[in-house]
Amino acid sequence: MADLKFLNLLAKDYPNIRAASAEIINLNAILALPKGTEYFLSDLHGEHEAFIHMLKSASGTIKSKIDEHYGAVLSEKDREDLAALIYNAEAELKRRKVSERNFDDWCATAIYRLITICKSVSTKYTRSRVRQRLPKYAGYSIDELLHADDEANRSHYYSEIINSVVQYGMAEEYIIELTEAISRLAVDKLHIIGDIFDRGAHPDSIMDFLMNYHEVDFQWGNHDIVWMGAATGNWACITNVLRMNISYNNFDMLEVGYGINLRPLATFAEKVYGDDPCEKFRPHILDRNKFDPVDEDLAARMHKAIAICQFKVEGQRIMAHPEYHLENRLLLDKIDLAAGTVEIEGTVWPLRDTNFPTLDPKDPYKLTQEEEDMLNALEASFLNSEKLQAHIRFLYSHGALYQKINGNLLYHGCIPMTEDGEFEEVELNGVRLKGKALMDYLDDQVRKAYFEPKESDEIGRSGDLMWYLWLGGNSPLFGKEKMTTFERLFVADKAAHKEPTRPYYRLIKTREACEKILREFGLDPSRSKILNGHVPVKIKDGESPIKGGGLLYVIDGGISKAYQKQTGIAGYTFIFNSRFMALAEHKPYEPLQADGTQVFHSPVIRIVETMPERLLIIDTDQGAELVQRVQDLTDLVAAYKKGLIKEVYQ
Repeated sequence: MADLKFLNLLAKDYPNIRAASAEIINLNAILALPKGTEYFLSDLHGEHEAFIHMLKSASGTIKSKIDEHYGAVLSEKDREDLAALIYNAEAELKRRKVSERNFDDWCATAIYRLITICKSVSTKYTRSRVRQRLPKYAGYSIDELLHADDEANRSHYYSEIINSVVQYGMAEEYIIELTEAISRLAVDKLHIIGDIFDRGAHPDSIMDFLMNYHEVDFQWGNHDIVWMGAATGNWACITNVLRMNISYNNFDMLEVGYGINLRPLATFAEKVYGDDPCEKFRPHILDRNKFDPVDEDLAARMHKAIAICQFKVEGQRIMAHPEYHLENRLLLDKIDLAAGTVEIEGTVWPLRDTNFPTLDPKDPYKLTQEEEDMLNALEASFLNSEKLQAHIRFLYSHGALYQKINGNLLYHGCIPMTEDGEFEEVELNGVRLKGKALMDYLDDQVRKAYFEPKESDEIGRSGDLMWYLWLGGNSPLFGKEKMTTFERLFVADKAAHKEPTRPYYRLIKTREACEKILREFGLDPSRSKILNGHVPVKIKDGESPIKGGGLLYVIDGGISKAYQKQTGIAGYTFIFNSRFMALAEHKPYEPLQADGTQVFHSPVIRIVETMPERLLIIDTDQGAELVQRVQDLTDLVAAYKKGLIKEVYQ
C-alpha cells in the first residue's frame, strides 16, 4: 500500500503509460552520456577576481579547447585574445571598441568563434541540459547556432542569425552571454572545500556569484564557521571576524558589502586608544578600499580595540566551557603590567605593547560598560545584515561539514586522530564521539545553533560551538594545538607564535591512515580519494599536495595573496572528468591593466589518474538516483497495465 501511495503521487507528473515511458527513454539516454566535469577548489579567502577567473577559464580547459579547434587556423596571439574574451568579456569588449576599425565585423567574427568553443564544451550534455545553461533571452538563437548541422545551409543560416544580432545592436550583450554559457558548460559541478572568507577583499562578491551558479556545494572551513557563528550574534565569533578583516583593511566588504556599522567601534577606539600609536596593529594592505577608505592610524586603533575585546570575550567562553580544554589560552590574567611580561604555558615573555587601558587586573576578562555597549551595537549589525544572513543561509542549504560524492570524500580540515593513528574521541556538550559519528554530530549541532538554538545540546551562548570549531585543539576544522593570535600581536619573539599541527597531518602521509579514514566513511580505498584543504602546500619548499600514496590531495595552494610567498603558487584546482583526475597548479592572478589589457597565465595541469574506461553518468551518484527513478517509473507503468492506477489523458 505504501508503494501504491507513492506511485499515485508519481502519476501526477506522469499521468499515463506514454508519459512515463517517454521519461524512461529520456533518463536512459542521460545515463549513457559521459560523466560531467567536477571542479574542486579550496581556501578562496575573499580573492573574488582570481576565483572568478579560475571558473571562467575552467582552470585552463577553455584555452585547451581553443588550441584544439583553432591551433592550425589562428595565431597564438589571436587564440590568446579569444581566451581573454571568454575570461573577461566586458573588459575585452571595452578595449576592442577603441582598438578595432570595424567593431561590428570584429563582433561577428567573435560570435562565430565563440559558437565553436561553446559547441565543444557542450558535447557531453543532452540538448535540453544545454538549453538550461543558456541565457534566457538569447538561448533560442544560440541553441540554433549550436545545432545547425546541415552543411549546405549552415553558412547562410549562421550569417543570417549573427548579422541580425549585430544589426539590432545586441552583439555586445550576446557575446557576454555566450562567454558565460561557455563557462557554465565547461564546469558541471563545483565543490568549494572551505574558507571563502577572510584575508581577501571580497568574500561577499564570491558568495553573490555562487548564489547564481548552476550547481555548487560547500564543505565548511574554519573561516566559514566563524562567520556562521557571527551570524548568530555570538560575540566571540564577531570579534574574531572583525579583528581579522580590519587587520586586512577589508572595510569595503564589512561596511559597504555587508552593511556592518563600524562607527561604534571607530568612536570607541579613537576615544580609548587615540594617544596610542598601535604600530603593531597597522593593517596589511593587500587591496585598497574603493568606497570606504579608513585612515591607517584609525584602522590600527580599531584593530587593537577589537582584539582586546576578543581576548576578554574568549576568556569568558573558555571559563564557561571547561570541556573545550582551552584553559591554556587564558592569557590576560597572566599579564604582569609592572614587569611588562606575560606568562604563557610556563614561559615568561616580554610584551612589546603594555598599554591596556580597559584591562582590570583584578578581573581582566570583564568588559567595560563602553566595550559592552559597542559589542551590543555590533551584534545588532550582524543580526540585521540581510545580505550576510542570506549568504549564511546559502552556506547551510548548500553546505556540510563533509560530503561524499562520486566515491570521493571532501572535507576542509582534518579528522581528529591520536598519535598512534586511531580516531580521537572528542567530548563536546557532554557527548563523546569520534570519526564519522563526530562529524555527523557536529554538522547537526552547527545547524541547530543557527536555526533552532533551543533544540541544540549547546551549553552557554548560541554560536559557542562555532567559535570552538574555529580554534579548538580537537576541532576537525582547525587541526592545530592552539591559535596564537595573542602572541602574534603582543610578543615579538616568533618562537611564541608557533601553532603545532595535530597528528592527522603527519599520519596522512601514509596510505594506511588514508585508507582508515575512507573506510570509516564507508568508501572503498581502491576507488576513492580524499579532497582536503586548510593547510597551504608550500611547493617552493618541496612539499607535495599528494599524500597517502595518491589517496589524499591537499588543494590549498595559496589563492590568497597573503599565502603566495609561502606557497610559491596561487592555488590549485582539482579536476575530475569522465576520463581522468588532474591537478591544475595556478600562477598568481594579474588584474586588469589601465590600458584595458590583461595577462592570463595558463595553469600547469598534471593528470594524477586516468580512468580505465570513460566514466558515464550511470557510474555516478546522479546515475544511481536516475536508475532508481527509472525503476520507479517502470513500476508505475506496470501499475497502469494492471489497472491499479487509472491513466489520465489530457
